[in-house]
Amino acid sequence: MIASVRGRVLAVRLDSAVVEVGGVGLLVHAAPATLAALRVGEEGSLATSTVVREDSLTLFGFADADEREVFEVLQTVSGVGPRLALAMLAVHRPDGLRAAVAAEDHAALVRVPGIGKKGAQRICLELGDRLGPPLGAPGAPPAAAPAADDDARRRQVVDALVGLGYPLKQAGDAVDAVVEQDADGTPDVPAVLRAALRHLSGR
Repeated sequence: MIASVRGRVLAVRLDSAVVEVGGVGLLVHAAPATLAALRVGEEGSLATSTVVREDSLTLFGFADADEREVFEVLQTVSGVGPRLALAMLAVHRPDGLRAAVAAEDHAALVRVPGIGKKGAQRICLELGDRLGPPLGAPGAPPAAAPAADDDARRRQVVDALVGLGYPLKQAGDAVDAVVEQDADGTPDVPAVLRAALRHLSGR
């Protein structure tokens, strides 16, 4: 199993990145928030999980070992494969998933594309307490992280979208649109990035 990769980032796409390790470019699939931290031409490091099939070997990348562990535990649920597990981590942080499963919050889980009401019920039933309590505050939902300064947050998300291949103006317009729609809230950078990607894809 390939547990981690470190090397120069050759490319960053909407759902994957190419990292050069020992002269070989490895394609690593990851969630948008994880990809947003990578910069083409710079060194990147990802915790990884290797999924082996009869006709393929696929790498999935994560910001840290905790995300990787949650990814692997999610796949023990019947009907949850690596793509769906990654989609869950694209919508929710690990502690968000822990809190949702612990509280049997089906509404939070059905926000993930590909999960319906029955699927959410099955996930809560089969996982039980196997994900453990949220790490931010054992036994309770994690406290919200301090909101980033609006200008700094906007720059981070715009930079991430440009790194994913979007033109600067298009990226800026998308971020402005989603921030304006949620003017009363204080979403963090990953939340704004996910909303901007949905806006750009027309969803």
